[in-house]
Amino acid sequence: MRKFLVLIALLALTTPADAHKVIASAWTDGADIEGEVGLSNGDVALEGTAVEVFDLDDNLLGETKIGKEGLFRFTPTKAIPHKFRANLGAGHVATLIMQVDELPDHLKGETAPVQTPSQSTDQSVAVSGDMQKLVAKAVRKEIQPLRKEIASYKEKNDLQTIMGGIGYILGLTGIAFYMAARCKEKKGE
Repeated sequence: MRKFLVLIALLALTTPADAHKVIASAWTDGADIEGEVGLSNGDVALEGTAVEVFDLDDNLLGETKIGKEGLFRFTPTKAIPHKFRANLGAGHVATLIMQVDELPDHLKGETAPVQTPSQSTDQSVAVSGDMQKLVAKAVRKEIQPLRKEIASYKEKNDLQTIMGGIGYILGLTGIAFYMAARCKEKKGE
């Protein structure tokens, strides 16, 4: 029984590992697919890391490199699901699948609706294609830090998780002491 208690004490004194996960996300940017690869602790993939692009049957469609801030850019040519794979080393491999409905519009055969000027008295302004691209680019630039923050927040342990872990450990310790007391009581009879 003494060995069991020593084992419990040793397990309680171990330090937690500083673990992290690989995070990858991708989105459309005009006719291209732009993506980001990094770790849940906020580190981004090294510049120059290869990102291979496959179809779902693992046939190579192309390759690109990670640029500054962990971003990559790929121009798709087929309307099929794309699988992105980046090997960050030390067993960290990011894999991301982008379905057909997430691909740029020109691959899906969709065209932008044509706006005709209104004959009514209210003045409606038709936004040109160039203006739409500028607005989309500005919005993407602004939400990029939010994407990073959300991804890293998903991976962080909050207070509730930590307290739950401590409660779990204390519960196991209580069970161990209860069992030890029962064994001692049986020996005493």
